[in-house]
Amino acid sequence: MNFSNRLTIVVPGDDPVQIQGSPNLERLEPYGDVILYTDRPATLEEKVARAKDADILINTRGIVTWPGEALRQLPKLRLIATCSIGTDMIDLEVAREMGIVVSNQPGRTSPVVAEHTFGLMFAAAKRAAFFTTEVKAGRWPRMDNILLQGKTLGIIGTGNIGSEMARLGRAIGMNVIAWTFHPSKERAESFSVRYVELDELLRTADVVSLHLRLTDESRHIIGARELGLMKPNALLVNTARGGLVDTDALIEALNSGHLGGVAIDVYDEEPPPVDHPLLSCEQVILTPHCADMTPEGVELLNEGAVDNVIAFLEGRPQNVVT
Repeated sequence: MNFSNRLTIVVPGDDPVQIQGSPNLERLEPYGDVILYTDRPATLEEKVARAKDADILINTRGIVTWPGEALRQLPKLRLIATCSIGTDMIDLEVAREMGIVVSNQPGRTSPVVAEHTFGLMFAAAKRAAFFTTEVKAGRWPRMDNILLQGKTLGIIGTGNIGSEMARLGRAIGMNVIAWTFHPSKERAESFSVRYVELDELLRTADVVSLHLRLTDESRHIIGARELGLMKPNALLVNTARGGLVDTDALIEALNSGHLGGVAIDVYDEEPPPVDHPLLSCEQVILTPHCADMTPEGVELLNEGAVDNVIAFLEGRPQNVVT
């Protein structure tokens, strides 16, 4: 490809910090000029204005979304490279219609995200947030923790992160079962899991951990009915997408005492408003969508996004979603 006419590569909103300051941005110098915005666009109009001259977008933050009405105003745009596995922040149908390639990073930070998920599971089982709050308030409560060894871990979605979470669960002596939209004997053998029906998983598991992409098919896959099927005192862990769970039903299940606890890294609205009823539930562990936010994880994603841009410009697009 001839780069005599330099391309415009835009990072439309890098807040919180993801790629600014990364040495990987220097790798784009031979290909084009990088314009990086360190704050979030406040409106659709501002977002479009930032991207109107872009040949390529590097979307570092899922909070910067690209609905169809925005993409249709960007006829010059050829590629969106995400610093993420998920692509639900982009209207993929309109991207396809406009001829915009979307590249993500499947599996790149799976060990990092799975480790965070594993840590959340432990924090919920040991009631870490609840006990911390109680001790700071001068109280000395007596309440049973949950022993994880020998218990059943139910994995919903056995992609790269789900399969790594299964491995970690087995490492501490948990029995692992799983459900996915497309189970197979080969996948079961590869991940050393036993696939069961979703209802059986919910009735059997002591911990349910979500690892699905958010699609029309998976939205609210865990609702009031599914929460009611879960064992009393079971734990739910979600580091995938907030929309997988009916939040109102989850709050009711927590406040009723049916669930033993919930650990969440993702939300319907990010950040959740300060008066959100989920924040007042006792047995919750909450992190701010940061499962891959370690120095290693951040730079892996930065490197991957730049790799995807360079591969596209050199005529060998990779990790193409649409």
